[in-house]
Amino acid sequence: MNQIGAENQTSITIDDAMSESNELDSCYNCFQHFVTNGFSKIDESSFEGDIIKTSFFSSLSRNPQISYRTKIVAIHKNSNTSQCWKIRAHSFGVYAKAVADTRGGDANIKYAWYGASKNEICETVMHGFSWRRHSISVSPAKHGLDSVLCSGVDGSGVRHLLLCRVILGKQEVVREDSSDQFHPSSMDFDSAVDDISSPTRYIIWNTHLNYNILPCYILSFEAPPYLSGLTEPKTIKPKTWITFGTLISILSPFLDHSQRASLEEQYTNYLEKKITRPQMIERVRAIAGNQLLSAVVKLYTNKVQFWT
Repeated sequence: MNQIGAENQTSITIDDAMSESNELDSCYNCFQHFVTNGFSKIDESSFEGDIIKTSFFSSLSRNPQISYRTKIVAIHKNSNTSQCWKIRAHSFGVYAKAVADTRGGDANIKYAWYGASKNEICETVMHGFSWRRHSISVSPAKHGLDSVLCSGVDGSGVRHLLLCRVILGKQEVVREDSSDQFHPSSMDFDSAVDDISSPTRYIIWNTHLNYNILPCYILSFEAPPYLSGLTEPKTIKPKTWITFGTLISILSPFLDHSQRASLEEQYTNYLEKKITRPQMIERVRAIAGNQLLSAVVKLYTNKVQFWT
């Protein structure tokens, strides 16, 4: 019996080792693709590696449930010297100067995160951003959660983000449901945001892709498994009941102070019958965002309908 037990333990150890080996191979193949396309791995403890790591975790600081369980696997820097990348970098510089000349000397260049599947990240590294969409959304450096949620898990359980330099120029506010817009509303604007005073999304139009965004780094990381449940932007189809008060308490850990205060204010207005139930639902969505609202609700119940 002891011998059988020992054999079972050995078998499990071998299986675990093989699983780990397969994950490492998958991870290596992905990283090799990055290297082949001009990205070189940098040390996390280096000066620039430390800045990127600090910026990444700072962008998740409002979501400690995620940040505490997230681990950086690798950071790759764009060191591409090919003629194609030289042209892209030159185009970025030329456009930045043109925007600066038009906008009073400031091109409004920022760093931003872009999250996608491993395949899309690889395609972007190789060929640039896809022109098959109206626009792309990137997250300000200090608001990385949306991009993290948009990242896909590869075969080794690793996710990837691009850290890019983005020419924003003069921005206009665009509503989330403006899906038919694919260019600035006028020559007075260069890009768009969801909120002028405190943006959580920068929107780059199709007409400005690939000379408006310059990928600088790829950050590869492992996130908690339940994050996968946060990445399905499905519409909530009400069935089970949950009070607004309970919903707000569930959302609160994922929101900053001003968002929580705004939710509580709207809830008070609702209790005092200053706003209707449909208005309350819309304001919850506007403050928390449809993606986060759907994701957080899914963590606690499969189908939700609001009531009090």
